[in-house]
Amino acid sequence: MDSLIAASARALAAGDALGALKRVALRDDPPALALRGIAMAQLGDYPRSRELLKRAARTFGPHEARARARCVVAEAEVALAMRDFAGAPRALAAAAATLEAHADHGNAMQARLIAARRLLLLGRLDEAAAALDALAPHALTPALAAVAELSAAELALRSLRVAPAQAALGRAHAAASRAGVPALLAEVARARATFDSPAARRIDASGTQSLRLAEVAALLASGALVVDACRRGLGDGTTWRSLARRPVLFALARSLAQAWPGAVDREALIEQAFGFRDPDETHRARLRVEMGRLRALVKDLAQVEATARGFVLRPLGGRAVAVLAPPIEGEQAALLALLSDGAPWSTSALALALGASQRTVQRALAELESAARVRAIGHARARRWLAPPLAGFTTILLLPAALPSE
Repeated sequence: MDSLIAASARALAAGDALGALKRVALRDDPPALALRGIAMAQLGDYPRSRELLKRAARTFGPHEARARARCVVAEAEVALAMRDFAGAPRALAAAAATLEAHADHGNAMQARLIAARRLLLLGRLDEAAAALDALAPHALTPALAAVAELSAAELALRSLRVAPAQAALGRAHAAASRAGVPALLAEVARARATFDSPAARRIDASGTQSLRLAEVAALLASGALVVDACRRGLGDGTTWRSLARRPVLFALARSLAQAWPGAVDREALIEQAFGFRDPDETHRARLRVEMGRLRALVKDLAQVEATARGFVLRPLGGRAVAVLAPPIEGEQAALLALLSDGAPWSTSALALALGASQRTVQRALAELESAARVRAIGHARARRWLAPPLAGFTTILLLPAALPSE
């Protein structure tokens, strides 16, 4: 490695993209192309970065497998920043294996960390946790350790494990300080701000109250019967019943919880659960069937009793009842949460993260665009979508996660 290449690599490691470009901007040899590609990524020109990294990978000789693998890893990180999930994870896994075989453990860990972050963005939390656990901490540079701890903190927050998240953010701040990269320190500061921002709303008989993440965790551990509209289920801290795949039962449970300790009329329940404003006897019969299913599902937590005009929820053990609702609701809430991270998303990436069809996502984006809540850049296959940050609250509980199996 010549002196200019070495100096450019050191500048990139310190986050000085312009300093790195000054040393290799006029060179077209493979190492210079790779460094230019990484520098352009740091400057935010992702399409140009990917072009340079692809050229570098093609230009490296047949005996330079490690260099080509490094290019694959760098391009995968650029694709992650572009929210482009079309690439096969197998290519990244193969690059990691090649780097391990050449004793390049630092770059191999970076490849595995990119794979874990990809899973986290897609809401595949269990797989992301397994991928993060497989990382070897001793092989991580301070910068990579900071990114790994930030990912661990987000994973803990999305599972509402507040204390582990705070510990991970403390480790991330220490690692970012050792790395001396201002962008990493700023990212840690933004992550810490989520603890002080409203994350959800508590709805009960006394009204509506905004809750921070620590207060959400305290409510869920309080022993109260909580109907959780963020994770689509209900529980009392020890017992949990998921209704993520049973929207009618969840709508009924939420209606009863919001009215507690009062009852809800049958007509109101039919409208909220089935969408019919003028119910007939068939709708009332269906309501009785669904209420029977709800009773069977929550029998260890509460009783659902019929009254003269409707139904009422009676929690066991004299517990209080509360509804935990996200800060904003609606079909587009999770879509807005994904877009508000400041990165440009393609329609296919959004569909993959939300577990929805591209056509469904396109319709939702069209509605949001007409309301001036999102904007598009580019055209045709290069079109990407952006939204301004959702100010005033954290979106951590709005982000999608893989639905639990029944």
